[in-house]
Amino acid sequence: MSRVYLDHNATMPLRPEARAAVIAACDVVGNPSSVHAEGRAARAVIERARAQVATALGAEGADVVFVSGATEAAALALAGRDLACAPVEHDAVRAWCTDRLGADGAGRVDVPDPARATLQLANSETGIVQDLPEGLAVSDLTQGFGKIPFAFNWLGVDMGFVSAHKIGGPKGVGALVLRPGLALDARIRGGGQEMGRRAGTENIPAIAGFGAAAEAAQRDLDLGVWESVSEIRNILESALDAVASKTIFVGKEATRLPNTLCLATPGWKGETQVMQMDLAGFAISAGSACSSGKARMSSVLPAMGLDARAATGAIRVSIGPETEKDDVLRFAEAWLKEYQRFAARAA
Repeated sequence: MSRVYLDHNATMPLRPEARAAVIAACDVVGNPSSVHAEGRAARAVIERARAQVATALGAEGADVVFVSGATEAAALALAGRDLACAPVEHDAVRAWCTDRLGADGAGRVDVPDPARATLQLANSETGIVQDLPEGLAVSDLTQGFGKIPFAFNWLGVDMGFVSAHKIGGPKGVGALVLRPGLALDARIRGGGQEMGRRAGTENIPAIAGFGAAAEAAQRDLDLGVWESVSEIRNILESALDAVASKTIFVGKEATRLPNTLCLATPGWKGETQVMQMDLAGFAISAGSACSSGKARMSSVLPAMGLDARAATGAIRVSIGPETEKDDVLRFAEAWLKEYQRFAARAA
């Protein structure tokens, strides 16, 4: 039986539109900083992708700066600013800010001084969506982009950042979006590319693929694709909830991404569950892919009040537009089989 991929929050499969754009851009010869015809053709590819990403983000008129991914964008936006954040943020954000904000049991974060803080739009592990306060300095938009409707220009934030591979684009490219006219010193300096914010010759194929993926992601939102994804997620949640009495369904009462289900079963290691499901033919995770396999525990679930026994028993199932009802029902059957074995041993 074929494998089922249920780890879309780690990375989405490459969209065919993005693949085609990457391949086509590989034949673009010129350096986009050159003024001859070949250089101008390369520049046109980048600017088309910039417009595609800006449109999908609702960031028309804002500055869209292409970088290597959300991690670099976070460093560019946050380094040296001493902004407050909460432990629910991704490690790429927490590396540059201070945990001075708290989260409640539903994962919601109160931000008393938005101009001195950063807050994610949606959490990669739980799927919980935040209400961003007006005047927020920086927001990690990575997980919300392409899954829920929003417009950067309406959020009232100074800066936000996204990553292409979370929406079915190529890995290794992302963008920092800035309010027009906002000053920002480059961390990578040299040739002055990307409006002086990020030096170095642009990765034209990756950027082209990002633009194509952004356009396709916006189309899916407009067509209501993620509403159907939510229905399938809810079918899975109901199937598991009916049997798994020892399991905590994290964020069930909160507003969540339409594709994300976080389960915490105290005493049943998340890494064990991941391996068991992998052997059964299902790809899931025990949290953020960037922290998977590390000895230390994720900060997200303890910040919401879960103890260590529950937090280390968490898994994340994140589905996508190609996930079918039968896929999640097969997963539910396989997971519940292992759950019942665990429950019998724990009795």
